[in-house]
Amino acid sequence: MPRFVARCAMRWSDMDAYGHVNNTAYLAYLEQARVSMFFDRYDASFSSGTVVKHHEITYLRPVVYHPEPLRLELWIDQIRAASFRVLYDVYDGDTLAAQASTTLVTFDFTSDRLRRITAEERQILTGYADDPVPEPT
Repeated sequence: MPRFVARCAMRWSDMDAYGHVNNTAYLAYLEQARVSMFFDRYDASFSSGTVVKHHEITYLRPVVYHPEPLRLELWIDQIRAASFRVLYDVYDGDTLAAQASTTLVTFDFTSDRLRRITAEERQILTGYADDPVPEPT
């Protein structure tokens, strides 16, 4: 399946004193794109909850504000029993500006504990994988 593509507008306030988009703004872009991806095929599967465990971003080149949105390509890998990872390529025009990943865990807010990914959730996540994802062992 092809990667999910999201377009994220930059805000003038995202720039820092050096005139480029501040590194912290990227977390908002990643979140916006990730939410768009999940609402693209939304059903009640993830309504039990997911939380962010880890973010990692590699900045490849600075981005200067312009009115055209950034293009983010997203896909899923490392689907485990209670976690999965979203990978991102962030493009400024045709230029790869950053690469990132977010590890999310499925969470039960009632019991305040991790929960296993359901079969329905696994099917949705696998649909966003670049390559087939094996079942957990």
